[in-house]
Amino acid sequence: MARLRANPWAVLVVVSLGFFMTLLDLTIVNIAIPNMISHLHASLDDILWVINAYALVLAVLVITAGRLGDIFGPRKLFVAGVTVFTLASAACGFAPSPGWLIAFRAVQGLGAAMLMPQTLAILTHVFPPERRGAAFGIWGAVAGVATIAGPTLGGLLVTAFDWRYIFFVNLPIGVIVFILAFVIVPEMKVDRKHSIDYWGVVLASGSLLAICYGITEGQQYDWGTIKGFISIPLILAVGVLLLVAFLVVQWRSQDSEPLVPFQVFKDRNFSVVNWISFVLAIGMMGIFLPLTIYLQSVLGFSALKAGLAMAPASVMAAFVAPFAGRMSDKIGGKYILMTGLALFAAGMGWLGAIATPTSSWTTFLLPLIVAGIGMGCTFAPLVTTAMRNIQPMMAGAASGMLNTVRQVGQVIGVAAVGALLQNRLAAAITSQATQRASALPPQYRSAFITGMSGSVKSGLEPGSSSTIKLPPGVPASDRSYFQMLGHLVFTHGFVTAMLDTMIMPIALLAVGSLSCLAISRRASSGRSQQPADVAAPSAVADSVT
Repeated sequence: MARLRANPWAVLVVVSLGFFMTLLDLTIVNIAIPNMISHLHASLDDILWVINAYALVLAVLVITAGRLGDIFGPRKLFVAGVTVFTLASAACGFAPSPGWLIAFRAVQGLGAAMLMPQTLAILTHVFPPERRGAAFGIWGAVAGVATIAGPTLGGLLVTAFDWRYIFFVNLPIGVIVFILAFVIVPEMKVDRKHSIDYWGVVLASGSLLAICYGITEGQQYDWGTIKGFISIPLILAVGVLLLVAFLVVQWRSQDSEPLVPFQVFKDRNFSVVNWISFVLAIGMMGIFLPLTIYLQSVLGFSALKAGLAMAPASVMAAFVAPFAGRMSDKIGGKYILMTGLALFAAGMGWLGAIATPTSSWTTFLLPLIVAGIGMGCTFAPLVTTAMRNIQPMMAGAASGMLNTVRQVGQVIGVAAVGALLQNRLAAAITSQATQRASALPPQYRSAFITGMSGSVKSGLEPGSSSTIKLPPGVPASDRSYFQMLGHLVFTHGFVTAMLDTMIMPIALLAVGSLSCLAISRRASSGRSQQPADVAAPSAVADSVT
């Protein structure tokens, strides 16, 4: 196939499209949960594993894939990842049962892990430091739009077709990216022979898998025994021990070919931004999970309407991100990132504070605009600040580490917020049921309170109100009143629980914003690296054949 001379902006478009697919699949599934439960005859636990299988494999393998990109070349790993991801998306769409869907989602996670870290590595190669802010601004716009637009696009596809099309939508994008990657993305030369840190791969994968699995499944097993001597604390302890062993092995192999070269953490900005990326991931998942359930379960929005209600944030993020990227080139990303995190936290906090059981979509318009502006000011300066001083030969490892931190944050965010939401919902519904039971005849009050509390313990099914168990002996003429009262208990209880739950991720976003004060000025750390970085794009251009 004929190869065109590398155009950095054309390369940016190609890798951004690939990146868009992987991030879209982290959020698009949430909006289709009710449709999946209905059409696949799946349990809520099955569907949660449809989400977690993708996130877990992605979190576990992305750091290894980033280093493999350094060894074999980022373009090869990018193309291979696009291929695996696209084929797995088709398999997900044709999955005949929840078990097969979970398995294919894990394969999808493998493809995403292969291609995701290569996007930043490729951009670091083809753009010199003084132009990366603008490039990462567009990349950041794609990241922001994909993260927030998942529910909007998913709602449209589920409403017009069914859940299978949230996976089929990846097929044309994947084919286009596959073709363009061969035509446009240059092959990056590997200047010397590399080796694979096999012990590092095994220990890193094992530790991340154990930690992420333990956090994800902890609530289901009440943080206790799973079977026999196997328990959640044991799995988490094994994960921590493997992580310690991994760090020791990496420390002893820094003079050879470590999976994680500690050299990248000598740059203070890279270290600080990894922390900020971690709390941002927890904050985002912690906010969007209860919000998505609220729009459908409490307000009764269809999947499409729920997605469109969140669209203003996507639009603002897409509009603002390129400008934020260019400003990061001119003045540095420190205060832009700090402002973005603060605005995102403020907008979502505002939304949570004004949410009621009878809100309309217009109620959230202004808060979502504020949050969208904040999101647009977040991704571009975050990545620009992290990667500005990273030498191209380390770009894959650095990108893999940054993506790993974010994915682990998302897994922890879902698990922590899910547990917190369940806890606060149980308390809020019990309180609401006790309060409203005073309107019932005395003989029904205790059974009503018990039934409402039990409906939470049996599991919340997004997309519908909680299952309301009527007390025995209720006359047929009074059943509608009991159902109405139960609905009020659920909706008011969920709004209270949602607000309580959102305090934690919003507080983390505030911590992330304050952490930006630790970022050093661009000029103080950029000069020493600039000659090596600037030389790289010309070498890449020479390698295009």
